[in-house]
Amino acid sequence: MAFKQHISNRLHWYMLYAGCLLAGGCTKFVDIAPPKSEAPANTTVYTNDAGATAAMLGIYGRMINSSGFAGGYNRSVTFLAALSADELIYYSAADVPRQFYQDAVRANNPAIRDDLWNEIYTYIYAANDVYEGVKGSAGITQPVKAQLMGEALFVRAFCHFYLVNLFGAVPLVTQKDYEQNMKVKRTAPDTLYRQITGDLQDAQSLLGNNYAGGEKVRPGKAAATALLARVFLYRQDWANAEEQASRVINDPAYRLNDTLHNVFLENSTEAIWQLMPNTPALNTWEGFNFILTTAPAATETSAAALSPWLLQAFESGDRRRSSWVDSIKVNAAVYYFPCKYRVKRGDVLTEYSMVLRLAEQYLVRAEARARLGNFSGACADVNVIRKRAGLPPVRYNTAAELLAAVEHERQVELFTEWGHRWLDLKRTGRANAVLAQVKPAWQSEAALYPLPLGELAKNAFLQPQNPGY
Repeated sequence: MAFKQHISNRLHWYMLYAGCLLAGGCTKFVDIAPPKSEAPANTTVYTNDAGATAAMLGIYGRMINSSGFAGGYNRSVTFLAALSADELIYYSAADVPRQFYQDAVRANNPAIRDDLWNEIYTYIYAANDVYEGVKGSAGITQPVKAQLMGEALFVRAFCHFYLVNLFGAVPLVTQKDYEQNMKVKRTAPDTLYRQITGDLQDAQSLLGNNYAGGEKVRPGKAAATALLARVFLYRQDWANAEEQASRVINDPAYRLNDTLHNVFLENSTEAIWQLMPNTPALNTWEGFNFILTTAPAATETSAAALSPWLLQAFESGDRRRSSWVDSIKVNAAVYYFPCKYRVKRGDVLTEYSMVLRLAEQYLVRAEARARLGNFSGACADVNVIRKRAGLPPVRYNTAAELLAAVEHERQVELFTEWGHRWLDLKRTGRANAVLAQVKPAWQSEAALYPLPLGELAKNAFLQPQNPGY
């Protein structure tokens, strides 16, 4: 508890600096002037371990405090991508999220500009600032320097991963010089992925194995390895995906929670990286937004329920259905909602926002093994997840059957978490087949979000717009 309070105090202190460093992206990233705090930050923040560590913690504090990309709230990638996929029914007429639900996002949608594009790039800018500031400092001890440089590279890779998967070709930003960043062109996905892979491999070599105080609120070596496994899977590098996932699975520091209700608690044994909430009277924004106490709202918050397509995907007896789905009856209507996070409001902090967890690594390895022809190994990994869910084991002898089983398990295991379903449908080429059945206006071009209209108008280097917009 003392460590948690220590971290919270630092986050609270540093939010003042982080707000200055990160707020610039709320208008426009690629031609933003350097934050007013940049000069004093370079001369004071990075002169010692405490200041430099606070700078990195401030990025995580801003992530979890946001209503956008990383916070889990109503304009986060968790919520918006779930609307874009087949996981939620959206009941509100509020236009910004409804465009995602209808897969008819317009290029002038404020969430595209502010909550996805600009917000993600502000974290990249801040990570580059930390990386350069720490690397060039003579006052930071070597272990702290290695850890912070590794964390900064991890955050940069994490953010670029989501940008390329949401928008396709985007500017690759690896330094903080705003004048140079103004001239960065869109970078092909293959090049982006090479940088992402390189950043994660460098992060692996820099990051330590242990979490300070037992908390998992800062990425360590396992976080870089887990994300690298996902990256290799997305790039269809099956052998490396299997290898990296195995490193995490074989690490005794991580194990699946036998009790599904405990998976999303603070410092869960399954957690690889979590974000610690810092908003008074709340635990996670996911819990606040997803848990329904009345019928879905007419505003943006608590305005969605689980879709019948997701509910029908659960097999009879699946404990995930009984543990991670709840419902409320209003008059004659029953609304089902995610309850992976069980606290809607509360001053006692018991749940952290899960970013990376062990179950995904089993499914990454299962898919990679299926692609490599190791059917028994793939079945074994799928059955680890099924056993925890109270389901009988499966046995398949063809790649097609196994890949269908992995897709199914990913759907019911990772629903409403960080856009997994949306990204899975796109990367496997299944988006058209699945979403055309449930989204009347579905067009294949909707698989990529549009680049923000205002950014295109101001910066010729971002042209052309994604097809269909």
